[in-house]
Amino acid sequence: MTFDGTDLYAALIHELKNDLGLLSLTIDGIPLQGEAAHDAPVDAARLLCQNVVDRLQQALLVYKAGSQPIHPAIDAWSPHDAVHEIRDRAAALSRGRIEIEATLAPDVPEIWFFDRDLVEMALINAIHNSLAYAQSRLRIEAGMLEGCLALTVRDDSPGYPDAILAGAAAGSTGFAKGSGLGLQFSRMIANSHDNQGRRGEVRLHNDHGAVFQLLLP
Repeated sequence: MTFDGTDLYAALIHELKNDLGLLSLTIDGIPLQGEAAHDAPVDAARLLCQNVVDRLQQALLVYKAGSQPIHPAIDAWSPHDAVHEIRDRAAALSRGRIEIEATLAPDVPEIWFFDRDLVEMALINAIHNSLAYAQSRLRIEAGMLEGCLALTVRDDSPGYPDAILAGAAAGSTGFAKGSGLGLQFSRMIANSHDNQGRRGEVRLHNDHGAVFQLLLP
């Protein structure tokens, strides 16, 4: 079996992602000692490692999408279950550093059609961003907006800089920490969800902190 350059690139990303996943599990196993001098660096290393794992997963998907569009596995899922499961994952990432909440509007239906894995990846990407800047709270919300299911990550950080908001409104890929990968990745996921010609969207704004919204038609 032979590999061309593109196959090798994808295989390398996949291998690095798996190795870092094992490293992340190792860091997770380091017990906290109740001393900031020990616990803070361990917690920072754990979050950074998991963030890199997620970024590599995103890079692999973005890379593959360069040659073929994303084909989401659309199925019936419970937004209620999804929000609470993502809340639990965010709480595990936070490890008690900030308060994590989940809220669902009364009009959120019991079932919506979307790709559960892709949507979770987009929201976890936003959660990583929030965990880097939130002061004390992060909230994951589900509601209805313009006929779409709106999944929101809201924090109490200083908010998105004006340049990022302007770039997002103009369709730029600029995002927190300047890589552009996070927003590009989330937009690809949103755009892959199509219902009767209407495609999903990603919206950013500030409201006493940064607000990331994924709209699914």
